[in-house]
Amino acid sequence: MRDFLIVGGGVAGACAGFFLAGYGTVTLLEAEQVTGHHSTGRSAALFSEYFGNPAVRALTAASRDFLAAPPPGFADVPLLTPRGVLALCPYGGEKLFDDVLAEGRRAPTPAVEIGSAEALEHCPILRPGRFSRAMLKPGAMDIDVDALHQGFLRGIRARGGQVLTSARVRALSRTSGVWRAVTDTGEHAAPTLVNAAGAWADEVAALAGVRPVGLRPLRRTAFLVDLPGGTDARSWPMVTDVADTFYFKPESGRLLVSPADATLVAPCDARPDDLDVAVGVRRVQEATTLEIRSVRHAWAGLRSEVADGTPVIGPAPDAPGFVWLAALGGYGVQTSPEAGRIAAAAAIGGTGGTGGTGGDGEPAYAPGRLWNDLERL
Repeated sequence: MRDFLIVGGGVAGACAGFFLAGYGTVTLLEAEQVTGHHSTGRSAALFSEYFGNPAVRALTAASRDFLAAPPPGFADVPLLTPRGVLALCPYGGEKLFDDVLAEGRRAPTPAVEIGSAEALEHCPILRPGRFSRAMLKPGAMDIDVDALHQGFLRGIRARGGQVLTSARVRALSRTSGVWRAVTDTGEHAAPTLVNAAGAWADEVAALAGVRPVGLRPLRRTAFLVDLPGGTDARSWPMVTDVADTFYFKPESGRLLVSPADATLVAPCDARPDDLDVAVGVRRVQEATTLEIRSVRHAWAGLRSEVADGTPVIGPAPDAPGFVWLAALGGYGVQTSPEAGRIAAAAAIGGTGGTGGTGGDGEPAYAPGRLWNDLERL
């Protein structure tokens, strides 16, 4: 028997296991043949303290120090590298632009409004006359997602933990204070179970007889396109619009493009929809002078969230020894250091973390806040 079972081998489960491995023995159970197969491996790989609601931004800010200076030996490459985000204002969107700019000015590295000429210097393929204003969010950075994810997993193994793949959980039960997970690799047991199963977290809760949190898996599409010959885009920022209808960023000598879609789907191995790809192509061609003749590679991932858009991290009120780490809403990579710390604190019986409390005195990320809201309706 181990001290902690973790269901899910993406960045959420990996970060929880990394921090818990300092307190006891860990077994991480991943349903797929490789860890990070779903959302983690399909991330846009951006660290941005400008994105998300206040609770998300607090998690992101608290994760910065770890990402900027991870523990010795954690990774052999920098986890963060400069990128920046250039946000454009479509005509008619000036009020939204003002709101986004005002919020961005509160970030540790404040957003600044820039002129059209300067915007073109940052990204020469912008189509003149297609936007009325522009802002630069200079503090945004690229994240080496694989280095981060693998660093967490190595940390688990280095402290005697197990990372098991092809270990889909088929049944969960708790007897005599111990959780027992029946998986494709056999039965595993521990007093504490961390549910970091991404889009499947409510399904894992159902197996355990735990009240679900109302996860909404949202499909997001991305694809790669070629740049004109001789174009060096390595220094370009990510480009988006304040209405969040598209974004693109340099990626391996090409552009990674997304229509920023958010289609509600059942938990699945997400696949791109041809219509979403076509929408992304059209929006980028309208915003730039780029002629997209073909799509090199397209994929999709799931961004799972709950009704208030705030991650769910903490002990389940209705199940001793059951800890939630879910609903990271597309921010899981950039918030993973602090999210992992909070989940680990909950698993060992503490309450450490950031983000304050909700309206009922609950910690901001606690699952109980969701049910309190429902019960007031």
